[in-house]
Parts: sequence; C-alpha cells; structure tokens
Amino acid sequence: MSDDTFATPLRQILDAGAGEIGLQLERQQVAMLLVLVRELVDWSARFNLTAIREPPDIVRKHLLDSLTLQPHLVGERVADVGTGAGFPGLPLAIADPRRHYTLIEATAKKVRFVEHVVTQLALPNVTVVNARAESWKPATRFDSVVARALASVPDFVRLAGHLVAPQGRLLAMKGQLPNQELAAIPRGWRVTGTVPLHVPGLDAARHLVILQRAADAGSRSR
Repeated sequence: MSDDTFATPLRQILDAGAGEIGLQLERQQVAMLLVLVRELVDWSARFNLTAIREPPDIVRKHLLDSLTLQPHLVGERVADVGTGAGFPGLPLAIADPRRHYTLIEATAKKVRFVEHVVTQLALPNVTVVNARAESWKPATRFDSVVARALASVPDFVRLAGHLVAPQGRLLAMKGQLPNQELAAIPRGWRVTGTVPLHVPGLDAARHLVILQRAADAGSRSR
C-alpha cells in the first residue's frame, strides 16, 4: 500500500474531525498524527497494543477521541495516567506543543511503543514514565491529570489524586455518564463539572468528568 493510499483518506477523516472539534491542525501535525496511526497498526500486528486495528477506526476512536480533551486542559503540565499505547497523551502532545505531557504506563511493551513514537516524531514535550501511577512520586505535580477509560472515577482519584498540583484538576474520560461512580467520590474531592464530548464519526456516548480537591474548588467559588 502506497503512502498516499494509506494517508489520503485518513487525512480527510482527521481534518474534518478536527474541524468539528474546533481544532486547527497544521499540516506537520496532521502528518505526525498519521505516523502515529501507521506505527500503531504496524506494532499491533506483532504486539497486542490495542483491539482497534483498522486505520479509520484508529483515527476516530483513538486520535479524535483523545483530541476532544484538549479544550478542557489547564496549566502547562499534563500527566496521562495509564496511557497504554499513548492515548490521549500522544495526540494531545502533537496537537498542543505548548504544554509538557508526562505519559505514565506500567506495561513494558506499551512503554516501548510510546518511547519509539516519541523518538521517531522527535517530541520534546513528552516524558514517558514506566511506573504504576499510585506508587510514582514526581518531583513536581501536574496542573491536569487525565485518564481515558482507566478505572472507576473513585479509583482514579485514589490512584492519581496525589499527582495533582494545588488548583489542578483530574479529568476522567468516560463513556456513559457514571452517576453511581460520582456518588462515591472519596472525601476531599469534588466533581466540578461533567461535559458531554462529541467525537466526530463516532456514534457512542462520551463524557468528561472534572474533579478538584474540595478546598481548591471552594476557594475558586468564593
């Protein structure tokens, strides 16, 4: 398959989808995102990195799904907890070079893939950490700590709450709005927003749950 045969239909899906989200991607950013797609297809033929194997599905279910998070990030330092094969962290880092992204993953083969992509794309704003989030103690905490389908919202708070800087936020990407989970948030934390996310070309519910420490959320409201 030639590069044009592979890239042209994917570029059209990506360009149209980014426009629906409200993002303007430069040509180089689109090219880099398509390299990510190609590498994921290639590596997934040898390693079990993702159950999503068809390139158009990867664009919609991995790239565009990840990019819907970009307008909701705060601050300059972002941690992606349980990044897996690099989602949402890698697409966000490509589309948003002003921020620094730390991608945290415990599975070695997935870390190797993410490091390979970071090296191939020469992404200076990405750090990859091979660790379990709950046991990792960064020198500096993060403004935004994100996770996509990692765990229940209460478990996400318990796993990653210590990574959040003062006035920072946790952002949990979910499918259906998890009302039962939201009723079981650990003490000291507060849900400050739930946002429906529209993923172009994907007929499935997506929601973002935003959390802050209760003291931080209270101080902002005064």
